Amino acid sequence: MYAIGVNPWVWASPVDDEALAELIPRIASFGFDAVELPIEQPGDWDPARTRDLLAAHGLVAVGVCAVTPPGRDLVDAAPAVVESTVAYLMGCVASAAAVGAPCVGGPVYAAVGRTWRMSPAERAACYADFRRALTPVAERAGECGVSIGVEALNRYETSVVNTIEQTVDLIDGLPANVGIMIDTYHMNIEESDPYAALALAGPHIKHVQVSGTDRGAPGADHFDWPRFFTVLRGTGYQGAVCIESFTADNATIATAASIWRPLAASQDRLAIDGLHHLRKVVA
Repeated sequence: MYAIGVNPWVWASPVDDEALAELIPRIASFGFDAVELPIEQPGDWDPARTRDLLAAHGLVAVGVCAVTPPGRDLVDAAPAVVESTVAYLMGCVASAAAVGAPCVGGPVYAAVGRTWRMSPAERAACYADFRRALTPVAERAGECGVSIGVEALNRYETSVVNTIEQTVDLIDGLPANVGIMIDTYHMNIEESDPYAALALAGPHIKHVQVSGTDRGAPGADHFDWPRFFTVLRGTGYQGAVCIESFTADNATIATAASIWRPLAASQDRLAIDGLHHLRKVVA
């Protein structure tokens, strides 16, 4: 059975020490096994304090989510921007290692919301730039026992990688600890067959995020969850599966994630209903 986790973004943004002190006990009381921890800004949460808090409530950190607002880019950006983004990602790796999380995942190539047209030659050059920029991060992560999960986003949030096939191409030639972070929300939009795409990702999967097709609770949607988990088992993936959704109470994150209406009766219900559905399907 997969460990089932949740991202505190369901309730709060930024996810800082104060938010975690409130949310970690609640997340544990709901019956989750794990959490993934976003880092919007360096220093939002203290790794040692967070590690101890998780341990006190029987939870583990299974991922650190890299966040790429405007100005965090590894491609099609000024050298100073690339340098500062590399430094940010190095910090994510250090925090993951300190809190015991095995993966740093996210759209680590460019800021969410940046889109531009690329010819095949321009795309190939973009991907080559990404590999060069990410290599030192990947090497540092490898030394720390941390993997990097590259996340494809839907067409409205990026033009760099939208599909698993593109992501496999993007990471080709990078160290083996660089792979793919699955996100079912984006796959539902971009993949003509998300289950075949999941199988293609199989050897490269480092972390898995799930949500309903509307960003609500898994199970309250049209996605074929039994089929998804059948394929996931077939890939050999043995890591955690984490619910990722977002609070509408923070204007910045609600706008970035296009959360314009309530996705459940409450954020607690979104998490609890999603957890119960995933437990049932996985079992």
